[in-house]
Amino acid sequence: MAPVRHPDAPAPGEPLGSHYAHCFGCGDEQPHGLHLQARAGEGVSITAEFTVRPAHQGAPGLAHGGVLATALDESLGALSWLLRVVAVTGKLETDFVRPVPVGSVLFLAAEATAVSGRKIFCSATGRLGGPEGPVALRADALFVEVKVDHFIDNGRQEEIQVAMADPDQVRRARAFEVNP
Repeated sequence: MAPVRHPDAPAPGEPLGSHYAHCFGCGDEQPHGLHLQARAGEGVSITAEFTVRPAHQGAPGLAHGGVLATALDESLGALSWLLRVVAVTGKLETDFVRPVPVGSVLFLAAEATAVSGRKIFCSATGRLGGPEGPVALRADALFVEVKVDHFIDNGRQEEIQVAMADPDQVRRARAFEVNP
């Protein structure tokens, strides 16, 4: 089925914020993290930007492929804000089209293409030099909807307790409870 944007989803152009302050992809409290900043797009899509810093390099002067895959994964995961579900990566297939130099700004666009039960199918591209620049990487992914208990049952208890004590984190978790 075609994905449907939740009526309470952030409006197009609205920043999505971090889902967790210590997330390597979007968290503000990760010193070497990506600090990816995503915005809601039209339909079930998002846009995001990520600046490749020296801490993100693999080969001299170039972004590490794993870091680039993380940027795609984080962008694809941000789609859950628009569907108002909690979802995790089930499969991520990445194509690296061209090198991404340190200092580059990577412009990411992701969209959900289909939903089947708990499965969310989506795709993303990363472009250099602007939203219309040359494609540097792309991905197709399958995300799987889970309940918050997935993290409570499998995460490290110290971090779970800190997150559950954070009023912003609790507010974010409750925002998704509207979807049974």
